[in-house]
Amino acid sequence: MTRRFDLTDAQWAVLEPLLPAHKRSGRPSLFSKRQLIDGIRWRVRAGAPWRDVPTCYGSWSAVYALFRRLQRDGTWSRILTALQAVADAAGRITWDVSVDSTIARAHQHAAGARKRGIFRPSRRAGTARSRPITRWGVPAAG
Repeated sequence: MTRRFDLTDAQWAVLEPLLPAHKRSGRPSLFSKRQLIDGIRWRVRAGAPWRDVPTCYGSWSAVYALFRRLQRDGTWSRILTALQAVADAAGRITWDVSVDSTIARAHQHAAGARKRGIFRPSRRAGTARSRPITRWGVPAAG
């Protein structure tokens, strides 16, 4: 069953040759590579934790394992470069550079935040210029 945002057959035909061939021997996977890739795409699009990947895409651990394996060996960057080259050759990418000049301002309370580290007073505490600020340090009336 394909969902609304899953890869179409045409998209999968473009993506499948870019993926590395399966090298491991032993028991075959319970889930197809297309199913796991759709699970990775769902997780990235939804921004959900890995454990929340729907079971129709396979187990969350299998989806995560494929994602990490392809990330570690650099497959994702090779796929991006290849897909950009195909799209650029077809004229579907315009490489215009835009510079934004907006200003990011800090929150109003950020200006007076305490700094971490050692507190260094601007003058010594025991000088003659400093006056006592407690009530009992004030000369008694009367």
